[in-house]
Amino acid sequence: MAIAREHGKEQPYTGGVLKLRIPFVHYRIEYQDFIQGAILSCVPLGITAAMVKVLDIPIEVAVLMVVINNFLYLLHTSFGDPSVCGWITAGIPLYISYLTGFDAGPDRIQALVALQVLVGLIFLVLGVTGATRYVIKHFPISMRSGILLGAGFASLMRVFDPGQPFIGKMPIAFLISALASFFILFSVRALAYRQRYGWFAWVASFGIAPGFVVGYLAGLITGEISQPVGVLDRFIIQLPVGEMLSSFSAIGLGMPSAAMWGAGISLAIVAYVLAFGDILVLEALIDDSNKARPDEKIKFNVSRNHVITAIRNIVEGIHMPYLPLCGPQWTGGQALVVNRFKHSTPEQEPSYWGGATSIFWGMSLAMVFHPFVQIILPAKLIGFGLTLLIQGYLCIYLAFAMCTNNLQRGIAGVMGAVLVSANYVKLWGSPFWSGPTMALIVGAVLYFSLEHYTEKEKEEQTAKEHTVKAVQEGEVKPPEKEEK
Repeated sequence: MAIAREHGKEQPYTGGVLKLRIPFVHYRIEYQDFIQGAILSCVPLGITAAMVKVLDIPIEVAVLMVVINNFLYLLHTSFGDPSVCGWITAGIPLYISYLTGFDAGPDRIQALVALQVLVGLIFLVLGVTGATRYVIKHFPISMRSGILLGAGFASLMRVFDPGQPFIGKMPIAFLISALASFFILFSVRALAYRQRYGWFAWVASFGIAPGFVVGYLAGLITGEISQPVGVLDRFIIQLPVGEMLSSFSAIGLGMPSAAMWGAGISLAIVAYVLAFGDILVLEALIDDSNKARPDEKIKFNVSRNHVITAIRNIVEGIHMPYLPLCGPQWTGGQALVVNRFKHSTPEQEPSYWGGATSIFWGMSLAMVFHPFVQIILPAKLIGFGLTLLIQGYLCIYLAFAMCTNNLQRGIAGVMGAVLVSANYVKLWGSPFWSGPTMALIVGAVLYFSLEHYTEKEKEEQTAKEHTVKAVQEGEVKPPEKEEK
């Protein structure tokens, strides 16, 4: 039984700054989130194909890297950061394009080492100095909303693009899975059914897992999903740690050259700009969770998030350079955890930390068992597509909820469109001048041109609004016009 919490306070923890929370001591394992995580193990395993192709590494080594990366996710929720973290996903095409400019083999591995360590150092410097905390505090609402809209549009465009494998390869299975998942997670009728029927509340507590299972079965029936193979070949996956360290890491190959460090700087900055949007989404989702469940105070410290993300990138960059890099948040998984917590009573889910940590215990442990991996892998596109779909939905509704007037909505809409459309090209042939950078520039120009007030102008505008309101309510007489 986990340690009890005072109403409206933080969940208990051990230590001071680190806020260590231990399973069964400071939170209970939420089996619903554990099962969701196990099913969603197909999502991180989806990157192995690109790792094998781009980095020329054996599939067994690629799977081992994914498993280790997943266990490192637990650093966040175990040490006081509420992030359900993941990759810096939006930049994966840019990383692949960058790495293919180097010769396949050791050079390409070392180039990725340099890139990932540089990303880690950016997170570390900004986290330790607290610079990002200052930026986020003063970041305009319209530009926050624009980043969220762009992220939402990008996710949805990818899902519904016929050239992508979700609708293109498994239209029946994916659409059935998506409809079932959206009904359970977001339908007003489903919320009523949760209150009325105990069995439905139990099914709905598993999040997207029921929708995934229904879609998987539909795919097997229609032939859109192939039958699992090699399920009983072994019990535990292969763990070629020695091969990984000797042939595919800085430990075995040596550190990158000075030229590689220099070449990776601009793309490392781009990766951080992409990750900055995830930080804004994370902050918005945690605020939403605090409003829905006032019984528990969840604190998000951006500096803590940055330092842990930096540790993951630097450790992985040296020991097992990881193609999608390490990001501060996985919006799809974060949304699932927050959504279940919001719609649960304190009795059903006592603490946010139980769900946020259980999803990664389930995902990480499931990937160690070979039979489970082989069963889940044929439907990996359903799991990946569902997380993109949920991410798009939540980013868009949060973006609209942030804005308080039409001017902010207009700036956000333009900025979101620039973020998506400019991503198809790179000005001057540089990845730095792609969608994220252009969107920030356009958003900043629009904000300072149309919306920004100086402090003096804010005071004058506020005084004017108070006067108008007082006149309308009859508290003050309107000023008399001068006679000509």
